[in-house]
Amino acid sequence: MTTFALVGAGPGLGLACARRFGAAGHTVALLSRTAEHLEPLVAELGRDAVRARAYPADVLDPGSLTSALRQAGAELGPVEILQFSPVPRADFMKPVLDTAPADLDDPLAFSIKGPLTCVNAVLPGMRALGRGTLLFVNGGGAVRPHPDRAGTSIAFAGESAYAAMLHDALAGENIHAAQLIVPGAISPDSAHASPSALAERLYALHTDRDGFRHYAEPMPG
Repeated sequence: MTTFALVGAGPGLGLACARRFGAAGHTVALLSRTAEHLEPLVAELGRDAVRARAYPADVLDPGSLTSALRQAGAELGPVEILQFSPVPRADFMKPVLDTAPADLDDPLAFSIKGPLTCVNAVLPGMRALGRGTLLFVNGGGAVRPHPDRAGTSIAFAGESAYAAMLHDALAGENIHAAQLIVPGAISPDSAHASPSALAERLYALHTDRDGFRHYAEPMPG
């Protein structure tokens, strides 16, 4: 049995993705900053007969990320699918003219060093399996920078570049990297951007392995 590792577990998109990958037979490792935040998700997944475990880790702390992912692989089975979809902090989103160099420290650590740390932690296991999937979920600022959300726009652009390079560099090893852009808000009432619809889309990116960048719905004009 292999593991779906979710970085940025929460009660919306994260829970829906954990359910979808768990229903396909994967064990689930849920990563977020606090155990208290994760335990209700583990319990809810257990009611759906999904084997899940909580691994507290802070995206801004590379050591905790590496330790959590390695522990998950050892306890639940090798990580076959990594999804990086934590929600950025509100203070990452200052207007560009109000953004100082220090304001980029955490956004860049969150969206560039965080994914790199996670990938480095799971890649040996994927290579040993002979397969793997790396899923990156970003807002529209990753492809269309927004001047009122400078930190995330700059950091998402870096994350996108890193993920695109992974897509090319790992293709020959049967490890697929893909990015899903969600241009607007995630809403239970949305046909294409509800948690369940996005979870199905992400599962399809894992199984179909078709191209790098995908959109949940068209970008606004």
